[in-house]
Amino acid sequence: MEIDNVIKKYVQSNHFGKLLGMNFEIYSPGRIRYSMTIEEKHLATPIAAHGGAIASLIDAALGVACLSAVFNDGKLVSTLELSIKYLKPAILGATIVAKADVISKGNRILVSEVKVFDDTTLIAIGSGTFNAYPKEKAGY
Repeated sequence: MEIDNVIKKYVQSNHFGKLLGMNFEIYSPGRIRYSMTIEEKHLATPIAAHGGAIASLIDAALGVACLSAVFNDGKLVSTLELSIKYLKPAILGATIVAKADVISKGNRILVSEVKVFDDTTLIAIGSGTFNAYPKEKAGY
């Protein structure tokens, strides 16, 4: 999939994602993979990541899945609702992978779901509702 200017600008301006070391791939509109290696800066205990770091990855994955579904329409998305279930800890040194899919796309409201894995172990699941709006409202 060719990444258009909206996605390129998103990557350039997403300083929070850079801070946490998150990276994504778009497989197809509405289907993405986001990853992050758990480093010391992510930890809440000597070996386990803070839930907020995992929540950030989940929100980013859900949001970029929705963004990839609407950017060709000249739209961006913002989170309206986020739900997370933590199942296992993410351990220092592990690369965790979030796979997200849009399950419903309306003109303005999108819903996506995500599963987060550490190797083959499911560590968290989540879902989110997103608002699609014209990219000009965000300065793009």
